[in-house]
Amino acid sequence: MRTMNLALRHELVGLGGVIERNIYLVKRYIWWDVAFFLWTVANTLTIVFIAKGIPAVGGHIDVDKVTTILLVGAVIWAYLGIIFEILTETVAWERWEGTIEYTFMAPLSRPVHLIGMGLFAIGYGVIRASLLFGVVAAFFGLHLHDANYAAALVVLMVASISFIGIGMMTAVLPLLVVSGVYYPVSVLPGWMQALAKISPATYALRGCRAAIINGAGLSDLTTEIWALLVIGAVSIPLGLWTFRTGERYAKKHGKLKRSG
Repeated sequence: MRTMNLALRHELVGLGGVIERNIYLVKRYIWWDVAFFLWTVANTLTIVFIAKGIPAVGGHIDVDKVTTILLVGAVIWAYLGIIFEILTETVAWERWEGTIEYTFMAPLSRPVHLIGMGLFAIGYGVIRASLLFGVVAAFFGLHLHDANYAAALVVLMVASISFIGIGMMTAVLPLLVVSGVYYPVSVLPGWMQALAKISPATYALRGCRAAIINGAGLSDLTTEIWALLVIGAVSIPLGLWTFRTGERYAKKHGKLKRSG
């Protein structure tokens, strides 16, 4: 029992170290983060203005509803971008910082390393996504009285399990294209709709939109939550295996270095 507790403590200390190190990296490059956040706000405003522009060309829609649909899609897109960027650039960041040898040879299991990166990505991504949603919603004067933000956050956190696994495999563009970020999945060709059924982003978008637009509670979102849990149960082990396979290959062929 004592040995087990010591091993668990060692892994938790390592997990905390990975998260703490990433926090220091954010602090070091904070002005870059601010610049990219402002760029994301501008990009999101451009997308959401689509809904405001439809009546100007003679269209008849519920502007606030379409604005919110596009806003949720843009925020989830930005959140996914943070998750995938942090996870897929794990090696790139180490090379940039000149610490790749130290990190990959450290007495830290790869699952703990990658899960630590994922937990940091989730925390950082949620903060960024919340700020983005608040800024853009305030800009357009959206009043979402029926929104269930707690349920939307739970769906996003459950979805993050799958996002981490897929992020380890760097499968980002196909995931976003088939998931209905700015349009209903029903408008996609049949084969793309089939892919949408195994994309966690599909269920994250559906759940978050239902919670924010219709005020759906967790009891109304069981289908989405269970789908996300199942996808996560598959994607995490598969993502760890994929990353570990690539790492073994790099070490075997001497490619684990700061450049090249």
